[in-house]
Amino acid sequence: MESRPLRYFVAVAEELNFARAAERLGISAPPLSRAIRHLEAELGVTLFERTTHSVALTRAGEVLLAQARFALDALEAAGRRARRAADPDRKLVLAVKADGDAGLLEPVLERYATDPAAVPVTVRLCGWLEQPRLLRRGEADAALVHEPFDRTGLDSETLVAEPRVAVLGAAHPLAARDHVLLADLGLRPGDVHRFLEDMRHEGRDLAQLLTRVALGELVALLPASVADRYPRPGAVYRPVPDAPPSLLAVAWPQQSRSTATAALVRAATAVAAAVREGDDGAAPAGQPVASTKARSWSLSGGPGRA
Repeated sequence: MESRPLRYFVAVAEELNFARAAERLGISAPPLSRAIRHLEAELGVTLFERTTHSVALTRAGEVLLAQARFALDALEAAGRRARRAADPDRKLVLAVKADGDAGLLEPVLERYATDPAAVPVTVRLCGWLEQPRLLRRGEADAALVHEPFDRTGLDSETLVAEPRVAVLGAAHPLAARDHVLLADLGLRPGDVHRFLEDMRHEGRDLAQLLTRVALGELVALLPASVADRYPRPGAVYRPVPDAPPSLLAVAWPQQSRSTATAALVRAATAVAAAVREGDDGAAPAGQPVASTKARSWSLSGGPGRA
């Protein structure tokens, strides 16, 4: 199966309109319709239910859409990785949500720099759960990411489990307590993932989220390490002992054969083990890990090259 029919199919599946899909692809509608019919004949299935007024995916079309997106991303990622591999100035790109590293980023990079397989690192700062997409698209080689996340095409290793804290405005009725329970927030354990998804839509980044909390506009649930690293006037942090823990993982593409990426994963798991055990001067899980060594990596808001 060639990539062009898949691109045509994805465009129609996302637009659910042949005319709009053709315009998006820069072709006319008749060849697009023929290409879709040829694809259906090749697969032996009907991908779209068509009427004079509507286009809808069949069950087979829904399955193909998910797989086609993954295949096209993998194809583009292969090209990006090949170009980066040919670059004499090799770098490893590590995707991290700003404020979402549980204090592990600096010690991981410092430990990684001592590995013979290490190469220079570009840290790509990204948004909430953007890391898996960057890995699949070949724009990052490894990522620190909070679970749960879409693991399609990825391998991962859980690093640390942190207790959660509620972040409340100083005037909130629960702020006077020394801890709160999920029920106090109107939640059950099974509601936490949905609550976090909704919370991420309320603020682009941690600073914005904490500002809205301080203004009394919302309540947030965050990993305990945030409480020590980001004190905020007008906001208080209270433990939520019955909340499921916040899990931070290191993730990488399943097809990766990079020795540099493997070395980064080794460094991350070693540092996390030291944090859990309190060895090598590391702080307990959920606390910031102090660092006095000089930084030897680059920090970038955009994609690096490896």
